[in-house]
Amino acid sequence: MSQPEKYLDLPLEEVIGDRFGRYSKYIIQERALPDARDGLKPVQRRILYAMYEDRNTHDNNFRKSAKTVGTVIGNYHPHGDSSVYEAMVRLSQDWKIRNVLIEMHGNNGSLDGDPPAAMRYTEARLSSISSELLRDIDKHTVDFIPNFDDTNDEPVVLPAKFPNLLVNGSTGISAGYATDIPPHNLAEVIDAVIMKIDNPSVNVQELMQVIKGPDFPTGGIIQGLEGIVKAYETGKGKIIVRGKAKVEKIRGNREQIVVDEIPFEVNKANMVKRIDELRIDRKVEGISEVRDETDRTGLRIVIELKKDANSEGVLHYLYKNTDLQVTYHFNMVAIEDKTPKLLSLPKLLDAYIFHQKDVVTRQTNFELKKANERSHILEGLIKAISILDELIAKIRSSKNKADAKSRIIEAYDFSEPQAEAIVMLQLYRLTNTDITSLEKEAEELRKKIAELESILASEKKLFQTIKSDLKKIKKTYADKRRTIIENKVEELKIDIEVLVASEDVLVSTTRDGYIKRTSLRSYAASNGKDFAMKDEDHLVGLFELNTTDKILLFTNKGKYLYLPIHQLPDIRWKDIGQHISNIVALDKDEKIINCIPVREFKENQFIIFFTRNGMVKRSEWSQYDAQRHSKSLVALNLKKGDEVVNVHLTEGHSDLFIATNTGYGLWYHETEVTPVGQRAAGVKAILLKDDDFVVNGQVFDDLSDPSLVLVTHRGACKRMKLKEFTKTSRAKRGLTMLRELKKKPHRLVGFYLTNDKETITLKTDKDIIQNVFPLDLTLSDRSSNGSFVIDSDNQGEVVEVWKETNYEKLN
Repeated sequence: MSQPEKYLDLPLEEVIGDRFGRYSKYIIQERALPDARDGLKPVQRRILYAMYEDRNTHDNNFRKSAKTVGTVIGNYHPHGDSSVYEAMVRLSQDWKIRNVLIEMHGNNGSLDGDPPAAMRYTEARLSSISSELLRDIDKHTVDFIPNFDDTNDEPVVLPAKFPNLLVNGSTGISAGYATDIPPHNLAEVIDAVIMKIDNPSVNVQELMQVIKGPDFPTGGIIQGLEGIVKAYETGKGKIIVRGKAKVEKIRGNREQIVVDEIPFEVNKANMVKRIDELRIDRKVEGISEVRDETDRTGLRIVIELKKDANSEGVLHYLYKNTDLQVTYHFNMVAIEDKTPKLLSLPKLLDAYIFHQKDVVTRQTNFELKKANERSHILEGLIKAISILDELIAKIRSSKNKADAKSRIIEAYDFSEPQAEAIVMLQLYRLTNTDITSLEKEAEELRKKIAELESILASEKKLFQTIKSDLKKIKKTYADKRRTIIENKVEELKIDIEVLVASEDVLVSTTRDGYIKRTSLRSYAASNGKDFAMKDEDHLVGLFELNTTDKILLFTNKGKYLYLPIHQLPDIRWKDIGQHISNIVALDKDEKIINCIPVREFKENQFIIFFTRNGMVKRSEWSQYDAQRHSKSLVALNLKKGDEVVNVHLTEGHSDLFIATNTGYGLWYHETEVTPVGQRAAGVKAILLKDDDFVVNGQVFDDLSDPSLVLVTHRGACKRMKLKEFTKTSRAKRGLTMLRELKKKPHRLVGFYLTNDKETITLKTDKDIIQNVFPLDLTLSDRSSNGSFVIDSDNQGEVVEVWKETNYEKLN
């Protein structure tokens, strides 16, 4: 009867949790993260050890890569051949590894991300510096463990006679952990190790006197010393890495940008393609051609510029928008004591120094043991030669080798190893000269044993041995630093001229939010007539601007829109503009109150807001320079039920005039209003009665003498001069501008300051529109209600008044 099958009934979460935990442990310890001691991941260590075992070293010929890959898979690393070959190729790529560990013949990939040739085509061998990682591995300097099928042994770690983790860096992603350790300069790292040995309590600032920062194989420029300091202190930090570029003069009074070094681990072909796409898409103006002129003599990317192009501006744009400048994030995670740890620079150095102490101690013990064994043999040989005739007689009378050994051990008190050496002695060694050489060798061994014992007895001597070894490696393999380090991160300021083709255009904005950019040619073709606009709408602004300018639109809801001119839709003069909601979202009842064009935000300019509920706000104009263009921004903080009635830009020495619905007018200087922040609410502009509100606020130069034009709801219009009023201070009631009637009193609907050529337009609730030329009106005093320009009984009451917009040119 067969045994019944047994099944474990376990919860899925428990099973998955357990299995994933085991898998994660394997990934972390055995695949993706480097060891803090030798800086190698298991696959890299196995490749180097397999090549060393096969004598595929720098002093022997190259050997097919496929053979090495087969050995690694068969003996040490039972995974896919592609993963082993890719790891092997990376160790040979001098643009990824600062001091390459494998030399390769054939195509081993490129900076452009080209794949290497198949392993059957390439040949490889260990580089010279790799021998320093493996040196003395046969002297029991490191532990060995059985391989995956117990047929062989492999090293747990390599002796690593130089600090490979910092020199060549590492990058990897495992479960829950990732690592990014940049490469460094060999000479600097060795100096730092020696400094740490001499002074174990040395801090990062002191270490950075010798180890300046990362030294990438591709060179480039590092910006941000603070980031390096933070990374060395904590294990995490970020720096800016940019390519090395210079501007050269070329024929035809033009310039070109030449890049001869790019940031670490950037794909050159993709970067060049991206730069060319920016040229094609006209995201940046001024680039005429992009060429990759890289050849066997070195890397060279040429960005040819158009005549009069701003080379510095273009270069800054490329730094900001392409991989010509990247951010490198330090994340110095390595395996220490079988555990992944985030290590600071001192801890990384400590891990390496502790490893070297162990390696050199074990190496010294091994050499001491070998020296003692040899010394013991020499003692026996010297003694044997002194009693040679007796020995020969003893050996000749013996039955065989074993008998001879036992007889001489018994007769002359030799040890087993000594007796073995004596019976194996060749006849030519019995010459007189050989005794001298044996005594000389014995003397040298005595000195060597004394030296080795002194190393083991003194930690100071042990460290001296480590230091002298490191100095030899530095002398043999060190080269100059390739990466330049700059203290500060340069702020990339990009002038709009770099991004936009400069062109003069006409920009029109309507009250209902229709905006367009029109070429001057389209405007001229229509003679400035037949402007397309909806019947109920009217122009708020018409400006001749440049595509490099901006325009700010202010709404009745206290918001503003920041619009670069080059982003506006290009529409013919005879076609209706695009509604602003297609560019930036607005509320349904939001209207454009005013628009102000700007070339640059100058100092000592102020923006003034007037609100319906009698508030005034004055802020510095430069505060409205925005970086975001995709949404409406807060221009001022409005209280519930309030709205903006007008917005003005001043030079800081203007007068303000506020008019209310019941006919009060107040005049004072703008300095009465203290400048406040961009989002502030402002202060009281005029003292209002309960049922009153502000109709308009006007601004004029304090040296001018404008005409004041009032329009009432009953269709009356009157013109006054400023001398009718007295200039006072803020938040007063003001003076009356209308004569109060007991029956059907006039209420102010429109109020403007005008000059000789301007026109005022009135609109009634019966949609009748009437134009008024204020100059045609006779001057009135404050007690007058003016003269009727509309018959309100027949044509309706006036509901809206605006000043006709004139064509303006921004200087």
